[in-house]
Amino acid sequence: MLHGFSFNKDIWLDTLELFPHDLHVVCVDMPGHGDTTRLLQESYTATAQTRRIHQFVEWIGLNKSPFHLVGMSMGGMVAGLYAAEYPSEICALSLLCPAGLRYPTESEFFVFLKELVFSKDPSDSTIVSVDEKEGEKLLQICLYDPSFIKTQLVKGYLDDRRPHKMFFVNCFLDVSSARSRYSFHDNLRKIKAPTQIIWGKHDKVFDSSGADILATTIPNSQEHLLEKCGHLIVLERPRKSAQLLLKFYNSFRDLAENKKVA
Repeated sequence: MLHGFSFNKDIWLDTLELFPHDLHVVCVDMPGHGDTTRLLQESYTATAQTRRIHQFVEWIGLNKSPFHLVGMSMGGMVAGLYAAEYPSEICALSLLCPAGLRYPTESEFFVFLKELVFSKDPSDSTIVSVDEKEGEKLLQICLYDPSFIKTQLVKGYLDDRRPHKMFFVNCFLDVSSARSRYSFHDNLRKIKAPTQIIWGKHDKVFDSSGADILATTIPNSQEHLLEKCGHLIVLERPRKSAQLLLKFYNSFRDLAENKKVA
């Protein structure tokens, strides 16, 4: 399971609590995030991150048999690229509001981040909100219902990344660069695995019309739009996320079992 930009693997905890205890799940910190090493001189484009995730998968032997890959936001972009580049390793793919798609207009989120990054002095690495007003705006963009508990959780993630501001600036610039930003979109037709698409209907980071783009391009896909849900799906709708992921997982697992019997 791959998380989004600037978060870490703990973003999945509320959803994981609802999974069966005997289900084998691997949640990783994306390159440069969480407890991983941050190397400013390395590339953090979507393709570079995909290759690092593949190295990790090979190292732990996860690809000895095809597995179900799940990714959200930036992690969804990487998961999609992984399924396109290493199709024999993926038996099913779940994409939660993935980055990397082409839209007619910029999202409110990207306009806001560009203002933070490019409107200030280059030495002031402000991908992290620098004042309360900017922080509140970011929360309103990411969450459909910025309640106290959800707001405190997101603020906690923001505080965790403050000591590493320069890394997150570099990572954002790499992921959103011309050679990276649409690399997922450009490889959609290479995805062969059964694909589940989950999107918050009120997502202001990546418009929910992205779900239709994926569903019409990827064969054997299913689409789920969640009411009263913004971009941070597993924070806002952890129970629904768990139900959808488990139902999808069980559907292709049962199919595989039936094929073995036949």
